[in-house]
Amino acid sequence: MESLNLNVRVDANDKKGFEKFCNNVGMNVSTAINMFIKAVLREQKLPFEVKTNSFDEMIYEKLKEADEQMNNTSKRYTKEDILESMNNIID
Repeated sequence: MESLNLNVRVDANDKKGFEKFCNNVGMNVSTAINMFIKAVLREQKLPFEVKTNSFDEMIYEKLKEADEQMNNTSKRYTKEDILESMNNIID
């Protein structure tokens, strides 16, 4: 099987920390990267979750907005009102 070089740019501190980790577990960086690649190809997924925080941020903003509205009115909301409003945001 032919071997090729793979060049990757990483933060200098991350590289040092990763090299230290690899040494501590008894392997070099090349072996660790090859293990990562093999795991991705075998599982057909990354071995960790990748997501954005946009949904979490949207929920936070909506809750903050609702809190401000509730604090700026004399109306009192029931638990059912709040749950219905939250369900409308999520749906």
